[in-house]
Amino acid sequence: MKLVLTQYTGTLVLVLVLILLFGLYLSWTATRLDRLHVRLDAAKVALDAQLVRRSAATLELARSGLVDVATAVILATAARESQVAPEDEREGVESALTRDLRAAFDDPAQIEQLSQTPEGAELVRELGAAIRRVQLARRFHNESVLAVRHLRGHRRVRTFRLAGRAPDKPTFDFDDEPPAAFVR
Repeated sequence: MKLVLTQYTGTLVLVLVLILLFGLYLSWTATRLDRLHVRLDAAKVALDAQLVRRSAATLELARSGLVDVATAVILATAARESQVAPEDEREGVESALTRDLRAAFDDPAQIEQLSQTPEGAELVRELGAAIRRVQLARRFHNESVLAVRHLRGHRRVRTFRLAGRAPDKPTFDFDDEPPAAFVR
């Protein structure tokens, strides 16, 4: 009787340890998923900030009087639409701004001409930096979305509902190819 009780106790302790380890593993996975969601939210905020910065730099260049009137109107309109676009139309509006920037600055000589004045050089530098930062921010955002989706796709996450009720976030896909004059 005592031997059976000892074997039973040993088995029970082993089962309890395994359950505890599995619980710790699930807790670690849930914490990791939560950190990825936080990183995704931060990447979304950073992307929004860089898009606003790009549209502000475009608007400032358009209002500077350094570009011809037609280009200024097109760039100012696209930049303003970018600033006020609703979330569900944002990708299309940002792509349109990118296309307008490419059309306006398809020739590197245009950038050289703008850069001849100190004000123009500063505006070109600011716009170029904003364009590069938008590309990086979009890449970081989309990589964060893919990391969250990958972890949420695991069977243990779905089975134990470790993602909770957090909605699945979409990637932010738009044309962010810079004008040839801004490529280094």
